[in-house]
Amino acid sequence: MIIIKIKDEEPLDLDEIRKRFIKYTRKGFQLIPKIENPKILDVGCGTGVPTIELAKLSGGKITAMDINTKELKILDKKIIKQKLNNQIKTINKSLFNNNFEDHSFDIIWAEGVFHIIGFKEGFEACHRILKDKGFLVLNSEIKKIKNYLKNLDSLGYKLYDCYKLPDEIWWDEFYEPLERSIKSVLNNNPNLKNDKQILRFQDEIVMVKSNPKDFDTAFYVLQKI
Repeated sequence: MIIIKIKDEEPLDLDEIRKRFIKYTRKGFQLIPKIENPKILDVGCGTGVPTIELAKLSGGKITAMDINTKELKILDKKIIKQKLNNQIKTINKSLFNNNFEDHSFDIIWAEGVFHIIGFKEGFEACHRILKDKGFLVLNSEIKKIKNYLKNLDSLGYKLYDCYKLPDEIWWDEFYEPLERSIKSVLNNNPNLKNDKQILRFQDEIVMVKSNPKDFDTAFYVLQKI
């Protein structure tokens, strides 16, 4: 899965495309047994499209973590606008550099993060701050996580449940609409053809379009043991 990064000045409104995936965030959350007022850490939250939904779904307290300050500022504005100040707080920290106490969270949520930060390293960092029998929820490319699923017990987890997203979902619901958006932006403003954001996503579109199935993903709910 390609991580979506958004800056204030960039020409593409990726949040609007990203919202297409909220229905899958909901299904992923429904795999977790009900926890009253859970404490949730959203790792690599970005501009917080899933974060906002998690707050609404859980009724709990969300710590939204990212190392990108510009994206956190965008999320902070959303939190204020939607009056979620009492539920969500943002933190400009890394999963590997924070002051969380051991056993701090009921749920750790990580959509498309572990293949960036490293699966083994991510599992270890989350294990320390998860409560006993707490849940780690990943949305990950199937081909990149499959070897780790064979040895979960050695990492301190068991597979509680999983949900595979539809085949070729990243092409159908993200990159194909993004390709159309880029064409529209460039038709209106050809001077943006060398914009760094547009060039980056054009490269990703070529990569995903050539073999969409390589980017098939699933939600995995792992429970700490």
